[in-house]
Amino acid sequence: MSPVIIDDMVKDVLTARVYDVAIESPLEKADKLSCSVGCSVYLKREDLQPVHSFKLRGAYNKIAQLTEPERKKGVIAASAGNHAQGVALAAKKMGLSALIIMPRTTPSIKVDAVKSHGAEVELVGDSYSDAAEYCKQRVKETGRTYIHPFDDPLVIAGQGTIGREILEQLPTVTHIFVPVGGGGMIAGIATYAKALRPDIRIIGVEPSDSNAMQISIKQKTRVTLPHVGIFADGVAVKQVGEYAFKAALHKVDDCITVTTDQICAAMKSIFEDTRSIVEPAGALGAAGVAQYNLPKDAHAVAICSGANVTFERLQQIAERTLIGSGREAMFAVTIPEQPGSLRAFCTDVIRDHNISEFNYRLNDRKEAHVLVAVNVSGPADKQKFMNKMEENGYIHADLSDDDLAKGHIRHMIGGSGPKNGEKIYEITFPERPGALGDFLQAVGTDWNISLFHYRSAASDSSSVLIGFEAANSNELERNLSKANFDFRQVQRATAIEAFLS
Repeated sequence: MSPVIIDDMVKDVLTARVYDVAIESPLEKADKLSCSVGCSVYLKREDLQPVHSFKLRGAYNKIAQLTEPERKKGVIAASAGNHAQGVALAAKKMGLSALIIMPRTTPSIKVDAVKSHGAEVELVGDSYSDAAEYCKQRVKETGRTYIHPFDDPLVIAGQGTIGREILEQLPTVTHIFVPVGGGGMIAGIATYAKALRPDIRIIGVEPSDSNAMQISIKQKTRVTLPHVGIFADGVAVKQVGEYAFKAALHKVDDCITVTTDQICAAMKSIFEDTRSIVEPAGALGAAGVAQYNLPKDAHAVAICSGANVTFERLQQIAERTLIGSGREAMFAVTIPEQPGSLRAFCTDVIRDHNISEFNYRLNDRKEAHVLVAVNVSGPADKQKFMNKMEENGYIHADLSDDDLAKGHIRHMIGGSGPKNGEKIYEITFPERPGALGDFLQAVGTDWNISLFHYRSAASDSSSVLIGFEAANSNELERNLSKANFDFRQVQRATAIEAFLS
């Protein structure tokens, strides 16, 4: 980017109109997190905005600067969550008509929140991509102005006011950890902060299964991911914005990834410091702080970008906080199928470790495959536990870092599958009535289903593990692609084989 463009962007941040609707969010010291990482850590509380998300800033800045003819025609946006609420509230404040296109799978709490601000809602498709595609058609039909969630200079400038506030609230700041989805927030913050304080390190944080910005920066061109994870749905973006990428390429010092478990652990950490629950995407900054090698004299800021999480998701989140914080380990273990073998395993290996989960089903008369999770004090304790299994001759596989095992296998019990010709897929299912019927219709009747595991994620989509007896899966995958199901084939690793066989 040329110096002129950078100067203009900094000016746009300084003149951005956000405070008619947004607050200057507080910057709070996170004492427990600071103690854990060994330096001073602060939380930028964007979860306290009127719509519980930073998205309000950019939406309002864009809408506030529309021309009079544009205002008369109203605005339109496609979103399944935070951006939708931001646009709806911004339009209400400006007295404009707003039309929001949302997927049919959007939880009712989010749809109701958008409607409460006076916006009209149309529910279309099963995913954000479906809604966004339909939105293009509605833009042409209505003449409304499209408000992009991240790839617009005025939206970026609005998000950049977060950076201005941080520099004013904490002049000694050394590191800023920013959640990254489409890239609008990190582009605005990085451009402003680097112009005034080039020494500040700007670190983007993405989920390990949705790292479009990290890969794009490494390859120095925008890439499109074939598949993105759905856990941190607020940042599940396959391609970052063009404006955002150009700014990030020159202004972001590092872009790191964190696992689902680490995100859950960060949510717990934020709760312990603030007694507030952020959404998974909103905890990315804190998760990044926990994983980064920060110097002892650092003054790091983690942005809590949002708190729009449905209550029903909390159980699943809580399940994974222990592994994310290194306090739980999960294994697939083979033990003899005979009386007294479980007692022997507990005596020889478990000892004083607390069992947090145990799954087993009789399947073979010679040996049994069990899934066991135990509480550990840290990596050294986990290694000692594994050494005990080795010493006593127990064949085992570590599942602690296997997302597929933790998301599906831990909830499945025994039963051997086909010995040959089984193909296993992880498929993203829309959370709506009739989704399974639509899926089976798309697949057809030529393949026998050999495995199926689904567990509601209390979100707009869920992950399903499904197996087919299919020696040749090309036609099967063509059918899935035609029906627009997001899927990936799973290679049956040793750990999964042990528990499923």
